[in-house]
Formats: sequence, C-alpha cells, structure tokens
Amino acid sequence: MSESDTLDMQPPAAGEAGAHELRRLDGDELKARQQRSRRATFIKWLRKVHGWVGLWGAALGLLFGTTGFFLNHRGGPLRVSTGEPQVSVMQVPLPQPAPETPRELAKWLKQELKIAGNPGRVQKEPEHPVAWGDRSVVQPEHWQLNFASPKENTSAEYWVGNNTVSVKRSANTFLAMLTNMHKGVGLSVGWVLLIDTLAGSLILLSLTGVLLWTELNKRKTVGLVLVAGSIAAAVALGTM
Repeated sequence: MSESDTLDMQPPAAGEAGAHELRRLDGDELKARQQRSRRATFIKWLRKVHGWVGLWGAALGLLFGTTGFFLNHRGGPLRVSTGEPQVSVMQVPLPQPAPETPRELAKWLKQELKIAGNPGRVQKEPEHPVAWGDRSVVQPEHWQLNFASPKENTSAEYWVGNNTVSVKRSANTFLAMLTNMHKGVGLSVGWVLLIDTLAGSLILLSLTGVLLWTELNKRKTVGLVLVAGSIAAAVALGTM
C-alpha cells in the first residue's frame, strides 16, 4: 500500500466531537437539557435571594428576639427587669390666654417642652357637681393628655381655670426603650412598614426554602402539594 493510500486515523478535534455529539442528539434530549439548564439557573438565583432575604431577616430577628425575651419575662416568677424609669414632675405656667382645647394644649406643650412622641388619647371630663360633706360644689373641667415614645412617656393633667398644668415625665432605660420599639409604642408609619418587611421576609424565606428543598423536582413537588393539601383539609374539617 502506498503512502498516499494510508488512512487518516487521527481522532477529531474536541470541538468537532462536541458538534458531532450534538448532531446525534434528537430533539427531545436537547429540549430536556435546556430545561435542566434553565432549572439550574433559576435554583442558583433562588439561593441568592434566599441568602440576602435571610440576612435581612436575621438582623431584625436578632433585635425582636431580644426584646421579645424581655417582654415574655416582664412579669410572673421569672420576671426580668428592664430597669426603673426616671420620673420627674413639674408645674408648667400656661401662656395667656390659656389654650381652649386639649389639642391646643397638647400642641403648646410639645413645642414648649420639646416632648418626644405624638399626643395619644385625650381624656376630657366635663365639669360636674360633687358632694363635699353637706355641701355641693362644681368640679371644673379636667383634661388628661399622654405622649408616648420609645424613649420616654409624658402625661399632662390640667384643671380648666388653673394657671399651671402638671406634667409628669418617665424616662425609660435602654432595654425598656427597645421593648417599646418592639411594641411600636409612639412610632411612625415608617417604623410599622419596616416591621412589615420582617414579616414579608419570613414569608419569602418559607416559600424560597420550600422551592429549594424540592429543587423543582416533580416527585417532590407533587408530594409537597399532597402534604399541604392534607394539612389544609384537616384544618378545614377541624374548624367546621
């Protein structure tokens, strides 16, 4: 056999081999590979979302877990004290003319004494006769105001006609301030919305955790749906 008749037995290059292999794949297998690739990309993205949401939930969870512990032990045999507030009382002279309504008085006090928090519920007791021994006298109108904030609580008491108003302030300790933040005492709408993000992160963590557990596998997903449906049916039957 001549040299020109020798067969070329060299293996094909790597790229050529891959191209031949892809050509040998039928349409169904190509489609299955594409689906697996998309699923792997989605699961990778889901892990990132789960991790970042978990980090945010862990930060807020640490704060609310600590304050929740103190709230759970605020009374009873296992009481844990958050410290005693510092109380101060003073008589504040009123401007002339004096405020005519509790709301006007609350606005003036907040500006004059730089009170933290917004005025809450106002108690207004109208004037009425009261017995004093064998006499009957008219008790003047009585106002009670309250300002609440995580750092301090302020109350004001005023008898209409007096030249002064009695103001009592209770400055909370740091731990008491944290527990008030937990309860949302005297806080703005922004804080409420911030806490809503904690609730949303817990819901999102649950959903993404379930999806990561199933890995979008059909058998696991069907099994999860059956278990969830059984629990929902049991709860529905129990509440009937």
